[in-house]
Amino acid sequence: MFKTSHLLFAAVLATSAVLPTISSAQTPSSATGAVFVMTNAADHNQIIAYKRASDGSLQEGRTYWTEGRGSGGVTDPLGSQGSLTLSQDRPLLFAVNAGSGDISVFRVNGAGLQLLERVASGGSEPVAVAQHGTLVYVVNAGASSNVVGFRLGSNGGLTRISHSQVYLSTGNSGASSLSFSPDGQFLLVTEKVTGNVDAFHVQNDGSLGPIVANPSAGPGLFGVLFAPNGVALATETGPAGGSNASAISSYAVGANGKLTAISTSVPTLGAATCWHAVTPDSKFVYTSNAGSATISGFSIGSDWSLTAVAGTTVGTNPSGSTNLDLAISEDGKFLYTLNSGTGTVSIFGVDSNGTLTSLGDVAGLSAAAGSNGIAAF
Repeated sequence: MFKTSHLLFAAVLATSAVLPTISSAQTPSSATGAVFVMTNAADHNQIIAYKRASDGSLQEGRTYWTEGRGSGGVTDPLGSQGSLTLSQDRPLLFAVNAGSGDISVFRVNGAGLQLLERVASGGSEPVAVAQHGTLVYVVNAGASSNVVGFRLGSNGGLTRISHSQVYLSTGNSGASSLSFSPDGQFLLVTEKVTGNVDAFHVQNDGSLGPIVANPSAGPGLFGVLFAPNGVALATETGPAGGSNASAISSYAVGANGKLTAISTSVPTLGAATCWHAVTPDSKFVYTSNAGSATISGFSIGSDWSLTAVAGTTVGTNPSGSTNLDLAISEDGKFLYTLNSGTGTVSIFGVDSNGTLTSLGDVAGLSAAAGSNGIAAF
């Protein structure tokens, strides 16, 4: 959310078909997973695929065209979380094409991708996508902000759900993220301009019930994410003019769509806290503090309360990183950040106590060119 956080740096990825292997971490001998990054290039959006080894190290591989156009720009032009999303069972990757107003669907085979389909988003400037079972919803931030739903076929195709287009609380709400509850009963959407977390009950036919607007517990609402255990977590950039005043809050979602704050605006001790990621076991949540080039860590209690990991700041990116989105491997052992200012991806090991261990950085990306979105398994 750097437009509102007054940050000055960004990055885009190299657009060559095959990228060189440049890593301060050891070169992987055999791939056990993958990390994907989206260029968001205005002329032709692309996905960069990295092979991930069992030690967390990355090796750059191929570049795949989405056949759509990104928004271009310099620093966090999408202003969103979830622009690049893996399906729950990891065989599919969804990418938004904000410039051409559509979504690309890829089949995932290790670190390889096969483009299956590109479908209109049902609105202007799609910035984030979420999936649960056979449901896929996209949030469109441009013009009259809305969400639109699709049914996911067995072949990876998307079919728009009748009457699934729902407008948010205002015409230009600054929509920035969306997330399904683990049971698929609710979809939450964040509005940066109004500071609302919108809750929608998911109907039996896949459409959405009436909007329930919930005011954020703290100022500067950006992203919302459900942990696997059911708690909703929201990031806050903090009050205007604040110094390292960002925070994170946790919520319970009631049957009527009303949110109840559990932990309210727990300080991240960082600036421009926008993105967050949760470990698969729901033990920890990490925030990317782009304005201070740091990562903060919090344990998630059985009562869904948040407690800062000792020291709060558990990871430090290279100076000037402007670290944007972050992702955690499906085994919960590694965390990756997309660093727009330095044109790198940072690698961290996730320790049992929630602290992070730096494992180096993968270079080879182009700085200051508008990349957004990272996903890992």
